[in-house]
Amino acid sequence: MHNMKNITCSNSLRELVESNLTKFKRKPLNNRGLRRAAVAITIVDYRNSGNIGGLLPETDEGAALILTRRSARLKNHAGQWALPGGSIDTGESEEETALRELAEEVGLHLKKDRILGCLDDFITRSGFHITPVILWGGQTPYLHANPEEVASIHRISCRELLRKDAPVLDNSPESEDPILFMPVGNSWIATPTAAILYQFREVALLGKQTRVAHFEQPYFAWR
Repeated sequence: MHNMKNITCSNSLRELVESNLTKFKRKPLNNRGLRRAAVAITIVDYRNSGNIGGLLPETDEGAALILTRRSARLKNHAGQWALPGGSIDTGESEEETALRELAEEVGLHLKKDRILGCLDDFITRSGFHITPVILWGGQTPYLHANPEEVASIHRISCRELLRKDAPVLDNSPESEDPILFMPVGNSWIATPTAAILYQFREVALLGKQTRVAHFEQPYFAWR
């Protein structure tokens, strides 16, 4: 079993994630006439240098996920934390969309053999039906932000996802279901991205069957 106290970007981590996803009973959702989209949950090495925007002091051997701050010029979710992703083009699969968007947004070109699996679909308040696709990026020294879509690129340590104070649940005036947040450094990430990160933690890293589709989103994420 991979040591969760020292999560390195190694073959053993890839094998663990693939094994856990094989056992996971994924729950796709019916398309409710919403816009279909996919996001890339990409496992890479952690690098606290250059323009990457690392949030924690950690060695390059640590495993991390790629997140971005969306450009303030975007129509949807401007300035918010996000996983690379976007709308599914005609004829594309969810996995193909995740690979394409990863290349377009952060300059990381991966082949289909880097696809590890998918998590549960998630319906957003802004009208998207999202499929999260887990990818293996491995040792990735350079990422390049597309300024049309991405304000900054961040590598979020997988160790951060396992913090004892994560997740944080808050009551919502708009729903009976709580809003889920994931703490990162001295800040936090909101659902829907936070819910997807939490399920990645539970399923891919810890081998659980945790569901997140019911979690509410803060009002600012509705548009």
